[in-house]
Amino acid sequence: MTQLLDLPSTRDEAWRWADLGGIAAAAALAPVAAPDAEFLDLPGAKLLFVDGVLDEARSDLGPVTLGAVDAGDHPLGRRASHGWTLRLGADAVADPVQVVHVATGRENHVAAAIELADDAAVQVVETYVGAGWSNRLARITLGKAARLMRSIRLLQAAGFTSLREEATLGEGASLVTTVLGAGDAGTRIDGAVTLAGEGGYAEFGGALLTRAEQRQECAVRVRHAAPNGQSHQLWRAVAADRSVASLAAAVEVARHAQKTDGEQSLRGLLLQRSATVNLKPELEIFADDVKCAHGATVGELDARALFYMQSRGIPPARAQALLTRAFVADALDRIGDERVREAFVADADAWLAGAL
Repeated sequence: MTQLLDLPSTRDEAWRWADLGGIAAAAALAPVAAPDAEFLDLPGAKLLFVDGVLDEARSDLGPVTLGAVDAGDHPLGRRASHGWTLRLGADAVADPVQVVHVATGRENHVAAAIELADDAAVQVVETYVGAGWSNRLARITLGKAARLMRSIRLLQAAGFTSLREEATLGEGASLVTTVLGAGDAGTRIDGAVTLAGEGGYAEFGGALLTRAEQRQECAVRVRHAAPNGQSHQLWRAVAADRSVASLAAAVEVARHAQKTDGEQSLRGLLLQRSATVNLKPELEIFADDVKCAHGATVGELDARALFYMQSRGIPPARAQALLTRAFVADALDRIGDERVREAFVADADAWLAGAL
């Protein structure tokens, strides 16, 4: 079994909702058959990893290279030191890069480095399927006015998926990351985004959909280290049965990061009262000329809206699905590519069909 003695205790505030037992159980899962892995209908590079190893026969690396990646010192991220690197020069615009991760039991660790020079732009789409402990590290560096859009689908049927995201944005750079947790595996999304250059823009959010005894959580910190930056953390959580969804979003504004605009929107929806949604927005502001706001609410589906829809002949389960889909939609609407957005919406609809 994987040794987890070096992981922080849940007594550590940043790990208070972490399912460390779920990681251990996932790492010990017996091997299973590899599920079908399909790429979206997009141009560009396609990488297929099976248990952390690239399937060269079904991959097209394009501008991506393989090799060592600086693992850093994060308790989970440091376990991944080898993987793929996407490096684009100044003014380069690449086709989308798709990465599909297939797990067949036990544990696997893959690191990624994305380095965009000034004015470079690319979209990266990642998908996770299978069973086991899939542990990932992403180190992102964006030069002046570079633009990166990331879309991550967490669809594993069993086990655990852990993501460590570390990003540094240069002057005027833009990072938009959207995550959808719509599988049945446990999840921890651990993000650290630094707006190091003036006028940086970061969005980091998505939707976590939990059911049965499942536990999913995110813990994302955005640090404004330069003036005139903007950040938005928009998360939606839907919890059914006895599941637990936890959202912790922090914004830190350095003393000299004046004119910062930081927003957090955390909302949870309980499909049954036996489920749990934990929300923790946090602001640490050391500058005096900023505009920062946060909101956190947990509730149930609007009974009046349900009654109205049913009075118009819509079956109860369908009415619940429609209202829940609308609740999740604003988190997925941030995906700019229509084809990718439609795939994410289809994943959410499939989850709703099984949960309601």
